[in-house]
Amino acid sequence: MRLGYPAINLELAEAGIRSNRGFILRSYSEERFRETVAGNLAALGEILRWNVAHGLYAYRISSDIVPFGGHPVVTVDWRREFADELAALGAYAREHDLRLSFHPGQYTLLNSPREDTHQRSVADLEYHCAVFDAMGMDGSHKVQIHAGGVYKALSESLARFVVRYRDLPDTVRRRLVIENDDFGLGYPECMDLSARTGVPVLLDNHHLAVKEPHLDLRTSAEEAAATWGPDDGRLLMDYSSQDPDKRVGAHAPHIDDDHFRTFSAAVDGLPLDLILEIKDKEVSAVRALELLAQSGGR
Repeated sequence: MRLGYPAINLELAEAGIRSNRGFILRSYSEERFRETVAGNLAALGEILRWNVAHGLYAYRISSDIVPFGGHPVVTVDWRREFADELAALGAYAREHDLRLSFHPGQYTLLNSPREDTHQRSVADLEYHCAVFDAMGMDGSHKVQIHAGGVYKALSESLARFVVRYRDLPDTVRRRLVIENDDFGLGYPECMDLSARTGVPVLLDNHHLAVKEPHLDLRTSAEEAAATWGPDDGRLLMDYSSQDPDKRVGAHAPHIDDDHFRTFSAAVDGLPLDLILEIKDKEVSAVRALELLAQSGGR
């Protein structure tokens, strides 16, 4: 099991090293854009090196690595101008067998009933996939989205996803995976969509526990793993536990050792890569490595 965390490395961020720096849309200029992208790519290199040094080989890159990367305001051909930097990042990731991913934001919704939202979502997905393509990463490096909302009509919502998925460019379909949500389309709906389209299912343990507590984690993980084909790599999962002081579904501020031990025992032996969605980021990811070592490497 490769472990990792999303976006921000808190230790490096304290030193000013962040790969998600941005600016507001109305302040866009080509100079500001170029400076921001250059800084973000340099910071990403620092984060990846830190991760390797600490034994963390899964990482979710910030969607803000290229600010407004899928927006028509961008007039810079960033794939060409930063081709060397992106290729170097990809070469480093391949050299160290890193599993990389993206998770676009909550408004990237393929099955939205609003056509403008749908079109923006496709553009956003194309941007994320273009980053991986420019890095030279194969199809096992994924872009995950929630399957979407119910919009008061489940069958229509699912059918809309199927039609729009089939119309996606090949460059997007080869990387796209869907995650079960805790309030929108959950695990059974994701498995249904996978059966109808072939899209892999990325299992989130916490969302499963919140929305479908009657479902067995091990069985669900095995079923989700079966949706991943030979070119998709091994199963990706998101892991978190409940923050006891916040609303149901909120992520814990720090890893719960006992909860993680129970989780790792449940998925023992399954080939998978795990992103810990816990508030203290790399701190809990490193602790999870220690817990795995104590349990014999599960």
